[in-house]
Amino acid sequence: MSTHAARLAALRAELAQRALAGFVVPLTDEHMSEYVGGYAQRLAWLTGFEGSAGTAVVLPVEAAIFVDGRYTLQVREQVDAEHWAYVGVPQTSIAEWLRAHAPAGARIGYDPWLHTPGWVRDAGAALAAKGAELVPVAGNPVDAVWADQPAPSPAPLAPYSAERAGRGAAEKRAKLAEWLVARQADALVLTALDSIAWAFNLRGADVAHTPVGLAYALVRADGTADLFAAPEKITDAVRAHLGNAVRLHPRADFATALGTLKGQRVAVDPERAVAAIFDALEAGGATILAERDPVVLTKACKNPVEIAGHRAASVRDGAAVARFLRWVEATAPQGSLTELDCAAKLLEFRQAGGALRDTSFDTISATGAHGAIPHYRVDAVSNARLEPGQLYLVDSGGQYEDGTTDITRVIPVTEPTPEQRDRFTRVLKGHIALATAVFPPGTNGGQLDAFARRPLWEVGLDYAHGTGHGVGAYLSVHEGPQRIATPNYPGGGPAEPLRPGMIVSNEPGYYQAGDFGIRIENLILVEERATEGGTMLGFETLTFCPIERRLIEPALLTPAERAWVDAYHARVLAVLGPLFDADELAWLNSKCAPLDVG
Repeated sequence: MSTHAARLAALRAELAQRALAGFVVPLTDEHMSEYVGGYAQRLAWLTGFEGSAGTAVVLPVEAAIFVDGRYTLQVREQVDAEHWAYVGVPQTSIAEWLRAHAPAGARIGYDPWLHTPGWVRDAGAALAAKGAELVPVAGNPVDAVWADQPAPSPAPLAPYSAERAGRGAAEKRAKLAEWLVARQADALVLTALDSIAWAFNLRGADVAHTPVGLAYALVRADGTADLFAAPEKITDAVRAHLGNAVRLHPRADFATALGTLKGQRVAVDPERAVAAIFDALEAGGATILAERDPVVLTKACKNPVEIAGHRAASVRDGAAVARFLRWVEATAPQGSLTELDCAAKLLEFRQAGGALRDTSFDTISATGAHGAIPHYRVDAVSNARLEPGQLYLVDSGGQYEDGTTDITRVIPVTEPTPEQRDRFTRVLKGHIALATAVFPPGTNGGQLDAFARRPLWEVGLDYAHGTGHGVGAYLSVHEGPQRIATPNYPGGGPAEPLRPGMIVSNEPGYYQAGDFGIRIENLILVEERATEGGTMLGFETLTFCPIERRLIEPALLTPAERAWVDAYHARVLAVLGPLFDADELAWLNSKCAPLDVG
C-alpha cells in the first residue's frame, strides 16, 4: 500500500471511530489563508497534492479532490486516481458533490476552524436535502492520524517601520476605531494574517514566502487593541513597538476571549473569519455585524511610500531576472541545465542584490510540457532537462522589505517554432491590451478580463485561470480584493472596482498540454488619467525586464502594439542599463532593440 493510500485508510478508520461517514479537508488554516504553514498542510499530507488551492472529501468508499483549471494536469500527476476522483470547480461545488454522493442519513464532519459560515450553511443545506447531517468536530481527525505533524512556527514577530509602511500602527488603528464608531460597533475581529500584519505594522516568518505571523486581533472603538500571539513570538522590540495601547495575550486564549464580549456589537468578516469564531461570539452573547474586514481595501490601495518602495524593489528584481535570462540563454543550448538548476541560479541572482528576504512563492521553473501546468512545482522527481525546441517558462518573485514582486517570462531553448511564436504573440497582444486600457472609475477587473483574452479567443483559444491578482506591500503575493478575472475563471468572484494605488498582475497565458506553456506577467499600478472628458483610470507598468523578441511575430502586431513593445523595451533599457556591466549591457541592448517589422 502506498504512503498516501495508507494515510487515507488511517483517516477512514479514525472517522469510523467517531461515527462519521465522511470528512472535508480544505487547503487552508484557521485564518482562511491561501498559503499556510507546514502544520496546516493537511491536504498535501493526505493526498500528495501540492497546489495552492484545493479541497478533499473522504467518504467510506469514495474520495474526491476538488481543484480548479490551474491544477487539472498537476492533480493527475500528484494524486493517485485509484483512490481519488478528480472534480473540477467551479463547475461542480463541494456541496453539490456531497448531495449527490453522501449516503442518506450520513454524518459528514468538518473542522469549524477551517470553513467560513457561508460554506457551512451551503454544505449543511445540501446534505439536509439527502437526509444527511453536517457535523462540527472537536479536534481535526487528520491531525489525529498525522503522527509527525509539524508544530506551528515559533518564529518571533518583528516591527515593520513606519518609514517602510508609510503610516504608523497607532494611526492605522485610530482609523479602524473611527470605522467602528461610525457603525456604532464596539470591536472588530481581525483574523486574516496579512490584515493583522498591516494594521499593527508587524511582519513574521510563520508562512513560507509570506512575511506574516500567526495571530488574532481585536481592535476596539477606543483605539486600543488586543493581540493574541504565542508568547515566544513577542520580543522586547515588539512590545516597545506596540506600546501600552495594545494588550498582549497568548494565541490559545483567543476563543475564550470571544466569549467575553456579551452585549457588545462586534464586526466580523464572514469571508475571512471561520465558523468557529461566529459560533463563539454567538455563544458568548455578542451581537455580530457581518462586515468586510476594513483593512482589506485600505491595504490594497497603496500609499505613496509603499508605491515608491515597490518601484525600487521592481528595479532590483527586474535586474536579477534579466541577468538570469541572459545566463539561461547562454547555458541552456549546452544541454546540461535542469529546472532545478535554473531555480537555484535565479535565487542566486536575487540574493546577490543583498536585499532579498525570501522568494514570494515557490519558483515555477518549467520547461516543455511542464510549462503547460500553470502552477507547476519542480522537485527531484519531476526535474526535467531543458531540451532544444522547448520553451522555458519561469514565474517567480521576491520578498523585499520595500516591496513584493511577481514576474513571468518565457524564452526558447533554441529556435522557436512558428506555432510557438504565434501563440506567444497572441498572449503579448492581450497583455498589451490590458496594460494600455483606460477605463472609468467604478470599473472592476472582471470587465477588463476579456481585453487580455480577445486575441486568443479570435482563433478559438483561451486559458483556464484569471488574468490578474492583487499584490501586497511586503506581504502576500496574492492579495484581494482586486482581481482581473470573471467568475468563470479561478480567481473570479465578487466584482471589486479598481482604485488608484492598487497593484495587480497582468498575466495572460496559453497552455498546450504535453507541449509548452506561455505566460507574460508584469505588475501594474492603477493610476488616475486626465482625459478630455474627465478623470479616468489606467495602468502604470511597474515591472522592467525584457520580453523575448525571438518569440514575437511582429506581423501579428498592430503599429500601436509594436510601438508599445518598443517603448517598453526602451524604458527597460533606461532603468536597468545603469546597473549592468559592459557585457550585460550589450546583451540588454540586443534584447531591447526595436522590433524588426521586415
